[in-house]
Amino acid sequence: MADFSLSRSRIRVLLFSIILILSLLSIRLVDIQAVQAHTYAARAANEMSTISIMPAPRGSITDINGVEFARSVSAVNVVVDQTLISDPNKFAEIAAPVLSMSVNDVAKTVTGKRRWSLVARNVTPATWISLKNAFASYNQGLSAKEASTKRIFGFYAERDYTRDYPSGELIGSLIGFVNQAGVGATGLESSMNSLLTGVEGKYSYANGYGAEIPGSQQELVAAKSGTTVRLTIDRDVQWIASQAITDAVKSAHAISGTVIVMDPKTGQILAHATAPTFDPNNTKKVSLALMRNPSVQDVYEPGSTGKVMTMAAALEEAKITPTTLFTVPDSFKVSNMVFHDHDKHATEQLTPTGILAISSNVGAIKVGEKLSNDVLYSYLRKFGVGTDTGSGLPGESQGVLPNVASWSGTTAPTVAFGQGYSVTAMQATSIFATIANDGIRVSPTVVAGTSDASGHFTASASRDQVRVVSPATASELRLMMESVVSANGTAPEAAIPGYRVAGKTGTAQRVDEKCHCYRGYTASFIGFAPADKPRYVISVTIQGPQGIHWGGTLGGPVFKKVMSFVLQSRHIPPTSTQVTPYPLNGSQVAKTLSVAAPVKGKH
Repeated sequence: MADFSLSRSRIRVLLFSIILILSLLSIRLVDIQAVQAHTYAARAANEMSTISIMPAPRGSITDINGVEFARSVSAVNVVVDQTLISDPNKFAEIAAPVLSMSVNDVAKTVTGKRRWSLVARNVTPATWISLKNAFASYNQGLSAKEASTKRIFGFYAERDYTRDYPSGELIGSLIGFVNQAGVGATGLESSMNSLLTGVEGKYSYANGYGAEIPGSQQELVAAKSGTTVRLTIDRDVQWIASQAITDAVKSAHAISGTVIVMDPKTGQILAHATAPTFDPNNTKKVSLALMRNPSVQDVYEPGSTGKVMTMAAALEEAKITPTTLFTVPDSFKVSNMVFHDHDKHATEQLTPTGILAISSNVGAIKVGEKLSNDVLYSYLRKFGVGTDTGSGLPGESQGVLPNVASWSGTTAPTVAFGQGYSVTAMQATSIFATIANDGIRVSPTVVAGTSDASGHFTASASRDQVRVVSPATASELRLMMESVVSANGTAPEAAIPGYRVAGKTGTAQRVDEKCHCYRGYTASFIGFAPADKPRYVISVTIQGPQGIHWGGTLGGPVFKKVMSFVLQSRHIPPTSTQVTPYPLNGSQVAKTLSVAAPVKGKH
């Protein structure tokens, strides 16, 4: 009887314990399924979820009409979790041909214990799909037994963008390129990097065996595209300029060349062509020297194109008129140096117009003697020599203009005909644009404006302006410069039928940095049209031509080709104004005076 009672007691205890346990389990179950269901679901989701960076595309760089020079295109970075790659060699064998990589290079990236390893950067979405298909095909071919040990997984894609330059080398030196980290390395890509760079976003995804589970992506913070930059460059004009200077550099066996097309009233640059140049899509084997922008980084002595500043200063200071006569021998001694014209000739009576037409060094020196050193120096500074142009282009040089206090007895005559100081091609273009724009210097620019992520366009601010000479002086000088492209001048090759063209040639000794001496030449021609109402200025600069090295012979035809296209494409009508050119020499002056004199006996 006692044993039976004891058994019943034990049964009660056991039942009570079971009821207690079931009650606790029920309470816990209610707590999990009802009270804290969201908390546990979120925790489970967090354990499966991964937060990743959502890259933002850089802003585009376009021409004035919206044609893209630089753009961001979708790309994929192929990465792996090395701890999930059971057979690195098989992975490499399958992936290498799809990724256009060697088997050995792929194997190195997938072998090890790292949870993240980059296999290939910036592959196209199409290549990524091909890679997934290749592995899927391999996995499907495995038997059920093989699948447990040989199945390949643990590879996945990270969203990214790569930079693409649709125009290739057409405008490489100006645009520049971005490095592997997506940061601007040269050109506008570098100087405007902060504006072009977008703001990264964030997204989450469910992680299954080291890869994103399709459809699990959820945007947390939206990525913001970078600002688009619209340039003043016209792609069509750029193409013509690029072809013309490339051909000229090749035919002259020159070191390099540049062409700049500028609107003198706005400062906008329509074309900026250099040769040789590079393709920003492929920069692995490009030298640092080729990545430079020679139009603003390379300096040179302008030679005879600098004579226009000497003439402008003398006209503005009322020291000469376009018809003042000067006695000009073929050589002339100043201080301890004898200066020569490029060709021997008998002593001539030349006007300042004639001096420009035949590009006489001695004549320019004689005009320069009318000015004090301080005055000559001040005009060069007003024209922008020795200061940057304000273009905003990276690496811009200020040129070289020795302080007037350091001038020797031979500096002033040297400066008068365009040597002894240095300019950039952009500065030289700006000097002629000042004359074309009635004496007002407008700082050049290549940026028309910007567009934000929403497409709202904001035009660039108006350019800085400064008056250098009076409208009257600029007008007289323009008419004087028309003589340069006449049959009697040094650049008849630059003449355009139907249009009045003004300009100046330059053939300067070139400074060689290796020997710090003069070696070779810089050939140039800078002009504008129509001369009576200039719309565009074009500069042509060719460094180190071999053989023929005259500025008119080499630069004139390039100017004519590019300017003819610009005038026609912009529908600028031929000039209809009639003009009487200034006399070039004493005999023409005398003839002019005899025609102007009243005939005796008549009223």
